[in-house]
Amino acid sequence: MAASQSSSAVGNTNIMLAIFEKKTNTVDLYRPLRNYIAFHYSEREAQNLEDDLQTLKQLRSDLERHSDPSLPARRDLFITYFKALCQTETRFPISSEPDHVNALTFVWFDAFKPKQKASQQNIHLEKGAVLFNLAAVYSQIGLTFDRNTVDGRRQASHAFMAAAGSFGFLRENASMKISVGSSTTLDLSVECAGMLEKLMLAQAQECVFENTIAKGSTPGVCAKISRQVGLYYEEALAALNVAPLSQHFDKSWIVHVQLKTAIFYAEACYRYGLELHEKEEIAEEIARLKSAVSVLTEAKKNSRGAAAQLLDAINKLEVNINRNLERAVKENDRVYLMRVPPASSLSPLPAFAMVKPMVMSEVLDASKEKMFASLVPDNSAKALSRYTEMVDGIIRTQAEKLQQASELTRVRLREMELPDSILALEGNFTLPTNLKEDVEAVQISGGPAGLESELQQLKDLRRVNQELLVQTEELLQKESREDAQFRSQFGTKWTRPQSSTLTKNLLDRLNRFAGNLKQAAESDARIERSVREHAALMAILDARPIESALPSLARPIMSFDQNEDAIVGSLKQSLRQLETLGAQRAGLEDMLREMKRKDDILPKLMTSTGSYEDLFKKEIAKYDHISEDIAQNIEAQEQLLLQIQVCLYLDTLVNSLLHTRKKYVATI
Repeated sequence: MAASQSSSAVGNTNIMLAIFEKKTNTVDLYRPLRNYIAFHYSEREAQNLEDDLQTLKQLRSDLERHSDPSLPARRDLFITYFKALCQTETRFPISSEPDHVNALTFVWFDAFKPKQKASQQNIHLEKGAVLFNLAAVYSQIGLTFDRNTVDGRRQASHAFMAAAGSFGFLRENASMKISVGSSTTLDLSVECAGMLEKLMLAQAQECVFENTIAKGSTPGVCAKISRQVGLYYEEALAALNVAPLSQHFDKSWIVHVQLKTAIFYAEACYRYGLELHEKEEIAEEIARLKSAVSVLTEAKKNSRGAAAQLLDAINKLEVNINRNLERAVKENDRVYLMRVPPASSLSPLPAFAMVKPMVMSEVLDASKEKMFASLVPDNSAKALSRYTEMVDGIIRTQAEKLQQASELTRVRLREMELPDSILALEGNFTLPTNLKEDVEAVQISGGPAGLESELQQLKDLRRVNQELLVQTEELLQKESREDAQFRSQFGTKWTRPQSSTLTKNLLDRLNRFAGNLKQAAESDARIERSVREHAALMAILDARPIESALPSLARPIMSFDQNEDAIVGSLKQSLRQLETLGAQRAGLEDMLREMKRKDDILPKLMTSTGSYEDLFKKEIAKYDHISEDIAQNIEAQEQLLLQIQVCLYLDTLVNSLLHTRKKYVATI
């Protein structure tokens, strides 16, 4: 324990505590880890990781030797080494198991009972001790600032909050793991880390209180902040007074925290009493001040071994409280004549916390560190594969939704003959690009006249093929007759195989060709018949440009009402909105692919010491926002399609009613 003091507007009450670092024995990390790499991976891998092994070795050596005595450098060393340990933990199983790194034993001594030590063959003790020392250094940094200045008190408060955050991180992430080891020390326990966290918060809040007094804040504000200082000290004192910590700390620790608790309770009563006096609530003021005097009197009974500055602060505060109490009693006896309530009936003093532990998860995040990056254990590789499958499933599902939405729009609009009907009505209808290219290809080939020429060529080719087929058939028949003649003439001397055997394959192929020619002739006949039937319609293919031959839809045919323009305008606006939604879907699909490309959680898997399921759940949540955007896009499209359908229905209904009215008028 180290102490520091400075004078302030509230006297010498601000003597504060810092924690000494834990001590350790020398450990050789290099050789056991290198042997593990060479045995389980390869000698080449061990050579490739030589720099990382040397870096880790140097960090441990600097930790042991205090190579740079400055506190900021010491703080940075502990942070860097802790991150390196996180990388080491996920790649090297350190224990007494035969297949593990079993030649490493970490030894650390208790910070408050240096003769007691913990010795474990696991990395949890090493990480916990480093966290403890990081918190200790932060507390020592807090004592280095000049708390006679506003900025000095602010910096000191931040340092104590960092110390509280480090002790809290130790309590939440390492203490329980250390406690299951073969030997432990109490300074790394959940109880001790929790007590030190509250002590550091109390000192951080105390710095804020000093600044509040220096700024001349109202008594009510000062009372709330002072009371919170006392509450933090009360929590630390409660932990110190019970097992297992009650017999572990020096008596001076308990006395110090006990006096601080009393001082800041009394200070809160004193400041609150000033506010009550201004409100002329004299009875409660008297009760509060009497309670403060009682607490200070009781604290002084157990003040043996306390720092002289604290005793002096108690005496000065007691003088101020008694002076105000005497004044309040006289005024009450002479003027107010109020009944003073008993202390037990008073409500708790209001408190306001101005500090909180620093969030150390970001400071100590090792997910972006590159040490031992090439070593990927089998369990991490399997976890990465599983996560990749989960992401692929999300991407596939969302991409299918986007594609189905686009296809649905195309089909529904086609059923409603949109936007073709509107384009025809306005007389500026254009052919789709693919269709226009096909028409141009037909025109280049000669149009309908060129088609007639090709039909004639088909007839000529069919005639030639038929003639070749007949000639071939006649040759085969001739060969068969000659074979029969020679076989009859020469008898057994004619040893050549029979013609039917030699020409069997040729006859089979000839029959297939004959069948194909017959089918082709029938197909050609159907095509020619279709061309003749649609000759008049096909004549428009000669029009240049082809758009000049397209029919236009006259307005009277479509509507008999002057509201037609409004309906058409509404339809066009809805179609433009559909087009915008389609463009958004294309962008969302690109965004999905880009998110997947950048989604590399291997570093987080390698540094994770918790459940993979929790990590997966957190990482997969990244895709929730874009999934919601896709759902909203599809829902907006459904609303637009429904709106378009309603417009068309209303247009049809109005036209029907107008047509009926015209017929009725004509009849009359």
